[in-house]
Amino acid sequence: MTATRSTRQRDVIAQVLGRATGPLAVPEILGLAQSDLPGLGIATVYRTLKLLTEQGQIHPVTLDGETRYEAAGKGHHHHFSCTRCGRVFTLHTCPVTLPSGTVYPGGFVVEAHEVTLYGQCPECAAN
Repeated sequence: MTATRSTRQRDVIAQVLGRATGPLAVPEILGLAQSDLPGLGIATVYRTLKLLTEQGQIHPVTLDGETRYEAAGKGHHHHFSCTRCGRVFTLHTCPVTLPSGTVYPGGFVVEAHEVTLYGQCPECAAN
């Protein structure tokens, strides 16, 4: 019984992250997962996130000092953080043309880059 329950919890959390429009904070994951599993606790969410990260199914994203999680395998992408509602969205286009191996002024050799844009999401901008 415990193994089945554990698998169900893992599946629900993985599905929540798979459906998300951007990386989610732990309280967001808990709230969304509780709609399918009302008794789900925060400790189980943390344990499951650790396991899913170790398995390579999800990965952490740190934005403004807060760790969020998103499904792995999304390829190169960036994020938009709404300064009004606090939601974070995945951007599927790259606003920076800076390929790996580029030598940046001063002799910095680029290996990768991360970009987070800040502003108002379409919903907040409309209000």
